[in-house]
Amino acid sequence: MKQFKNSLLAMLLLVSGMAVSEDNQGLDLTKGMTQVGQTARMTYLFWDVYDISLYSPSGSYNSLAPFVLQLTYLRNLDGEEIAKRSLEEMQKQGFDDEALGAKWLLQMKQIFPDVTENYSLYGVRDENGATRFYDSEKLLGEITDQNFTKWFFDIWLSEKTTEPKMRLKLLGEK
Repeated sequence: MKQFKNSLLAMLLLVSGMAVSEDNQGLDLTKGMTQVGQTARMTYLFWDVYDISLYSPSGSYNSLAPFVLQLTYLRNLDGEEIAKRSLEEMQKQGFDDEALGAKWLLQMKQIFPDVTENYSLYGVRDENGATRFYDSEKLLGEITDQNFTKWFFDIWLSEKTTEPKMRLKLLGEK
């Protein structure tokens, strides 16, 4: 049964544009993608929090086309805190729908795991505008609301981001 589930997952990922690594050691979500800019590091006060990289099929960023944002954590963090901070960052950019924010927060809390040092979390914007979250081995969850996709990825990629230097580095702009 496990082999059937793995084969089914591999088939679904290939159809959706994702790939399973050839050595079967997990997912290779950036296969066939090109890094857009450079890897950037998020530092809060004097703590390194995560490294972040942006990938797309063309090697350039288009908010309306598929891409992958990879966050590799440099410290242990609670999944619920990651979810709360994500919503706070959306709100800093102007998102103000309390009811929808509460719904998204609940969904993110169910998806985001507690992370440890060197854990990679992938946010994938698919061809339909949905957001899928993966770790290196499996799909963690999906939020199909295209508005969520816009606001979530704008945390890093919008001109209104609270981290403009990180954005420029991710996009390969000066």
